[in-house]
Amino acid sequence: MTGDEGDDKAALVAVLRLAYSGELAASHAYTGHRDSVSDPAEKAEIEKIRLQELDHRERVGKMLARLGSGPDLFREKKMALIGKTISFLCRIGGWYVPMYGAAKLESQNIVEYEVAARHARALGLGDCVEDLLDMAEVEWDHELYFRTKAESSVLHRFFPHWPVPAPRETIRRRSL
Repeated sequence: MTGDEGDDKAALVAVLRLAYSGELAASHAYTGHRDSVSDPAEKAEIEKIRLQELDHRERVGKMLARLGSGPDLFREKKMALIGKTISFLCRIGGWYVPMYGAAKLESQNIVEYEVAARHARALGLGDCVEDLLDMAEVEWDHELYFRTKAESSVLHRFFPHWPVPAPRETIRRRSL
């Protein structure tokens, strides 16, 4: 990406550390989100998403270790607190805001994993590239699920909208 292996490695580690801690926050937040909805199908889907976030965290953790790094402990504590706070607020804040917030955050996660994949590609880490692109595609699925839910509410017309991600099938092409 930059032509300088050290720059790409530092950038990849930085993005992976953000993702690792972000997945922790997401897993905590989705616990409250799952518990806040009454529809059994929504509960099951949010639990599936929560487990996928934990899978992403495990995979990203292995990549960090492979790169001779690990999580940012301050960020871990901060993101755990944020995730637990969101979890609590989901239980008292109604249905719409958690759906909206989750969709918006998931749209950012798609890009985060695409950026990481580009750095991994520049470093010749083909297996990591595939893993990161897979995670970007799963985050795309999450964004679609939550955005579709949010759009079904009358409240959606009163909230700012983020750009809808490009089609899922373009993720790998964009990350070359």
